Amino acid sequence: MPEMTIIPDNETDIDLLYYEAISRTVVELISSASEEPLTIGVHGDWGAGKSSILKMLEKSYSEQDETLCIRFNGWLFQGFEDTKAVLIETIVEELKQRRALTGKALDKAKSILKRVDLMKVARKAGGLAFTVATGLPTIDQAKEIISGAKSLFGDGQAIDAEGVESFLAEASDYFKEAEPESIPTQIHAFREEFQELLSLAQIDRLIVVVDDLDRCLPETAIETLEAIRLFLFVPGAAFVIAADEAMIEYAVKKHFPDLPLAVGPSSYARNYLEKLIQVPFRLPPLGYVETRTYITLLNVGCYLEPNDPAFVKLIELTKDVLKRPWGGDGFDRETITAALGTVPPEIEAALQLADQIAPLLTEGSRGNPRQIKRFLNTMNLRLAIAKQRGIGDDVNAAVLAKLMLAERFATEFYEDLEREASIDGISAGLKALEALAKEPEAISADESTNTTEPVASEVKAKDWVSNGWIRRWVQIEPSLAAVDLRPYLFVSRDRKAVFSSTSTLALQEALIEKLCGSQLGARAAALETSSMAANEAEQVFNAVARRVSSATDLARKPEGIDGLSELCKVHNALHAPTVAILRNLPAAKLGAWAPAGWRQVITEPSARRELDALIAVWAEQDDNKLLKVAATKSLPKKGR
Repeated sequence: MPEMTIIPDNETDIDLLYYEAISRTVVELISSASEEPLTIGVHGDWGAGKSSILKMLEKSYSEQDETLCIRFNGWLFQGFEDTKAVLIETIVEELKQRRALTGKALDKAKSILKRVDLMKVARKAGGLAFTVATGLPTIDQAKEIISGAKSLFGDGQAIDAEGVESFLAEASDYFKEAEPESIPTQIHAFREEFQELLSLAQIDRLIVVVDDLDRCLPETAIETLEAIRLFLFVPGAAFVIAADEAMIEYAVKKHFPDLPLAVGPSSYARNYLEKLIQVPFRLPPLGYVETRTYITLLNVGCYLEPNDPAFVKLIELTKDVLKRPWGGDGFDRETITAALGTVPPEIEAALQLADQIAPLLTEGSRGNPRQIKRFLNTMNLRLAIAKQRGIGDDVNAAVLAKLMLAERFATEFYEDLEREASIDGISAGLKALEALAKEPEAISADESTNTTEPVASEVKAKDWVSNGWIRRWVQIEPSLAAVDLRPYLFVSRDRKAVFSSTSTLALQEALIEKLCGSQLGARAAALETSSMAANEAEQVFNAVARRVSSATDLARKPEGIDGLSELCKVHNALHAPTVAILRNLPAAKLGAWAPAGWRQVITEPSARRELDALIAVWAEQDDNKLLKVAATKSLPKKGR
């Protein structure tokens, strides 16, 4: 296993939660509807797995010739384009590219795109009722007109006065005040043309999956929904919309602020959503059994490739468990041994961690897959940093995971532990708490506490044990009463810089943002850290390192890389952990930026050797040609 692996937080068609059952249900529902227009909602909180279900859905249609499945993400276009127009254009352009349209089908596609171009100009200039004869447009209006004309005539064609006049004549109906009867006419005409296009392209079913709608601003979300409404009466069209219902209801309320709050038993926002989405699916939160299997698979995935036979068999085993999660676990070592012939060490380690943290992590994360991933990623990052700082042997993963549960879900309790353990590593209150949890009479029977006034640790323990969550937490193995907690507090110090408003490092948020911005800003911010105490500078480094490690698009230089580089120029102690961050980024996803310039920055001898070894590995791999070329150019010359 690599020293550290960050679990990607993006959609995947590798099904670790048996969401395939939901995807197959959606496919069957679309099939049973024949040619009837259909809208299906896949609802759930952020991070619940909606995008992964859409990806599985796309995969299931990938080899069906008469069905075309298209993905649309309005969030990508937010603020740049008219969302209604972009949705229509995306669908038509995908039709053109995937079906290689020719003849009448191509002409029909061009006709629809031309209509969209005119509508875009009308949206900007409509209502002003200007024509060539009645007056001149403003500068902004003129820009929109020229843009529209270029769309109609082609970007490469010069636009002269005659061309503009011709364009204005063609678009004049859209510039005039919209007549009430013209709106239904336009909608009807669009639907007819689009239906003809599907027929000419020999498409029986068009499926559009709409993702990240709940990330959009209210205006963009509503525009997307209104555009979908255009297709509700087009035979063969089906939309699958992934969104958090609460966020869409919020968008409706923001977009229509003057509507009454409710009509009958439901709110207007709820009625709007139910009118548009005919069949809603709601993703439930994960229960204990589901969380336990998910944690196990995520951790095993850090060791094994997705196509590894052992990993594939393990996923199949969990599907049998997840079919009936109420019927007991069934995902035990005996079952795994029967399937694999043995329980490999990496799977054993993953099972032990899952057994330890699943009960409280299920409760604390509210069964949210993204929150579970973030917990594991933070733990992996801290273990890697501990190893790079030379204290890896002092930090046990099981102890760290247990402390992180308290840190994440019982903040005040964790801060009490932190204060008590900061001197010699031992928390007297925790020692008393563990004794009290095992034997309620243990504390009062202890000679050291057998006084008229109870000692502080006894008072604190009795206060803590009254909390049900803490009682369950203290019974998790391993026991921490005799454990020196200082190494764990050391690798967890980044927490205060990011989450604690009372921490002095909470004032450094602006500094962290500069380090994650432009190179010039990062350079200035790094110089500011030169006057910091070493522990504060490391906390700032940890915050920036998390930004880099959590980036999903690594083809481009992620935010924070320049910050790490500039911090290394100021703090030699950060050279080794920086190389560790680079080593644990997935090589297959890296761009040419990854090996560039680091040999001028990483000068500490042992860290330089690690860097050179890493660049050599990048130069030898064949999965990422761009990285291979860039790394080869960055290899140290002989004699250096």
